[in-house]
Amino acid sequence: MALGKLANCSRCDALFVQTVRDICPKCYQQVEQEYDKCARFLRKRENRGATIHQVSEATGVSVKQITKFIKEGRISIEGNPNLGYPCEVCGILIRVGNVCDNCLKGLKHEISQQLELDQRLEEDARARQAGAIAYQRKKNHDE
Repeated sequence: MALGKLANCSRCDALFVQTVRDICPKCYQQVEQEYDKCARFLRKRENRGATIHQVSEATGVSVKQITKFIKEGRISIEGNPNLGYPCEVCGILIRVGNVCDNCLKGLKHEISQQLELDQRLEEDARARQAGAIAYQRKKNHDE
C-alpha cells in the first residue's frame, strides 16, 4: 500500500496527507455537498433553462466550481440548453472547450503574426550573417 505525501489543500491551503485528490477530506465533503445542491437544482424541470449564474445564485455554489463540475462531466449541459461556462479569455458563456470561437480566432491570428515575425527576424539574421561572412572573406582576400 502506497503512502500519500504531505500537501497543502488547493482549496483551503490546509496541510493534509494527499493520496488521490488535491483537496483535503473536509473540502472534498464540501465539494460533494455543492455538487448535490447543483444536481438537485438542475433535476427540477423548471430549472432546466437556468444559466450558470442562476444556478450559482440559487445554490450558493461559485461559478468556478460549477464550471469545474461541467468540465469534469459531473453536470451535463445536454438537458440544460442555457447552461454554459465562461470563456477563459473574455468570459462569454460557452458550452465546449476553454475559449470561445472569437477568442480562438484572435489567438490563432496572434500566433500566426508572431510566427511570421519570428521567420522574418530569422531571415534577417541569416542575411546579416551571410553579409558578415562575405565581408570577412573579401577583407581576407584583399589583405
